[in-house]
Amino acid sequence: MCKKIFEMRFSEKAINHITNWLVNYLEKSKMKGFVVGVSGGVDSALTATLCARTEKPVLCLEMNIHQQQDQVSRAHQHIAWLEAQHSNVSHHHLNLTPAFEAFQQTFLKSGEPSERESLSLANARSRLRMTTLYYYAGIHSYLVAGTGNKIEDFGVGFFTKYGDGGVDVAPIADLYKSEVYALAAHLGVHSDILEAPPTDGLWDDDRTDEQQLGVSYDALEWAMKAVAAQQDPEGFSKAEKKAYDTYLRFHRQNQHKMESIPVCVLPEGLW
Repeated sequence: MCKKIFEMRFSEKAINHITNWLVNYLEKSKMKGFVVGVSGGVDSALTATLCARTEKPVLCLEMNIHQQQDQVSRAHQHIAWLEAQHSNVSHHHLNLTPAFEAFQQTFLKSGEPSERESLSLANARSRLRMTTLYYYAGIHSYLVAGTGNKIEDFGVGFFTKYGDGGVDVAPIADLYKSEVYALAAHLGVHSDILEAPPTDGLWDDDRTDEQQLGVSYDALEWAMKAVAAQQDPEGFSKAEKKAYDTYLRFHRQNQHKMESIPVCVLPEGLW
């Protein structure tokens, strides 16, 4: 019972803090509202809900590119739920499949794509969605609200550079995945979204984030905290060691996503 009370208090305080932060940032930016890509996953559901709580205009975009039907259904369901509760929320359901296929056909004339080509095309889907978000943001003078959590944005770099990583504000980027679930549940996000296996939705099949990363978000969260606490891996179990090594591998190889763009600074007196 004490744990539940603590979690409820944490959720309420965190929700209010993020909501106020969004309002303050929006007002300082002189922009008019937020645009959010809603995918049917818990991260985008929480982000859209937090933006809706600001009482500022919020445009939700569902951007289908060969999407699995269950992902589309969850996105539609969440947007309808938000609109029923918040008069400041509107939406567009967009089919970006023809645009993506035209892009793909420009480079792949025939045959199946290689593994590297498939990965590049998956990232192209994310970048097409980013372009769409900024198209509508530009029309309405809105800010693009990012949906990345702490593990993705600062732990393993599990996002597309200049795709879902291309945003104006990152309201949930200081939340671990477990905290995302806690806040989403507290706000009443539908159980279908809370129970769905996390996926980036960038592939024609239904592969999950865990299948791509090799370990679960719970394991990565544990590993991220273990690294921060400088725990000695010698005492780890086999499963803990796998999570720890996986976290470090992704963290190191994706530093280029998580750090500022390197700038070659010319020393004074060079010319």
